[in-house]
Amino acid sequence: MTASEPPEPAELGPDPGLAEPWPDREAAEPGPDPEPAEPGLVVDDLTVGYGGSRRRRRTVLRGVHARARRGELTVLLGANGSGKSTLLRALCGTARPLAGECRVDGASVTGLDPVRRARVLATVLTERDVPPLLSARDLVSLGRHPHTGISGRLGRGDHAVVEWALDAVGVAELAGRRVAELSDGERQRVLTARALAQEPAVLLLDEPTAFLDVPGKVALTGLLRRLARDRGLAVVMCVHDLELALRTADAVWLLDGGALHEGSPAELARNGAIGRAFDGADLEFVPDEGVFRLRDAGPV
Repeated sequence: MTASEPPEPAELGPDPGLAEPWPDREAAEPGPDPEPAEPGLVVDDLTVGYGGSRRRRRTVLRGVHARARRGELTVLLGANGSGKSTLLRALCGTARPLAGECRVDGASVTGLDPVRRARVLATVLTERDVPPLLSARDLVSLGRHPHTGISGRLGRGDHAVVEWALDAVGVAELAGRRVAELSDGERQRVLTARALAQEPAVLLLDEPTAFLDVPGKVALTGLLRRLARDRGLAVVMCVHDLELALRTADAVWLLDGGALHEGSPAELARNGAIGRAFDGADLEFVPDEGVFRLRDAGPV
């Protein structure tokens, strides 16, 4: 068995309205699974904000349309306060949008019960308070609980998926080590393995490279891009490392001025959207080079 071939998990029974999130798994019956009408993550006329009553409500983004396709790495960019965290909460279903909806393979995220949602959508947050006495394997095993039913017990197939997920992110040798003994980079990989163990269609990550050094950032970003391609995942990653994101992403969601601009890194660089969002008094984006540089301050 290789890292690109997940094992057969325990039988889950039918999940109406949702597409099979792992395209190469053998179906229980002959013939391929039907292709969903909207594969991946679709954001449809979404308005998000915060505040309880209408008088105190603040709208952060209004009428947003976007799509994260399976097999692609989409990066979510924007200046501080642009609404990235608010949008992510709506995408993963922890905050109800003020209007519009998010859909995974055609199913409304807010219309799914928590268990079904966890089967198709996984999140990796910047968690600094992971239980320190858990082993890496125990932590990854938590990703199987949406599939275990009332008993909560992992079967042989579930354990096999856990081992596959550990191997897929390159931390199989750390499986028995306690979380407290892991480096930041190792912990982020283990958290990613936990999300993979859910066997989702969509993977959402909030600043997964925040505490990593440069080699760690490059390695994790490359891993996520490979997983998107190899497993047919729609991966959406919120990051602040702009140059790395623009060099590795297939698509960009750029938040600026209450709107979402969608396109390839090259498209958003050429049309000036990235410069308008991030250029400042001392820093400017160079579209032809895809990098930021200090503005010429003139002769000293």
